[in-house]
Amino acid sequence: MIYIPLFTDQISEGYVILFTGLIIVFSALLTLSLFFKYGLPVMLYIYKVITKRKDKKISEIKVEADRNFTGEIAAAIGAAVHIYLDEQHDHESAILTIKQIKKPYSPWSSKIYGTQNRL
Repeated sequence: MIYIPLFTDQISEGYVILFTGLIIVFSALLTLSLFFKYGLPVMLYIYKVITKRKDKKISEIKVEADRNFTGEIAAAIGAAVHIYLDEQHDHESAILTIKQIKKPYSPWSSKIYGTQNRL
């Protein structure tokens, strides 16, 4: 007959939980670091092959100006954003009023009854 103790030592249970947690955390960190080191470049290479795009440098990108976008339009957009953001905040006075409220005595919340030894 096999004897299995029902009550195990709490310290050994704590060690089991500790080591299990450490293994989970460090294996997750190792998995993430391996993914970012090897998996992400492979995925980017596959994406580049699928889309067949040529890499562009920042100096090769042309900036196209819109001739219809004038200073009046920029000023109207800026004014609209300013008015929108200004209406979001309430204008309140910075005066604080503190009123002292007298609380009636309650023995339920009193600490003095818990400090006596009643045998």
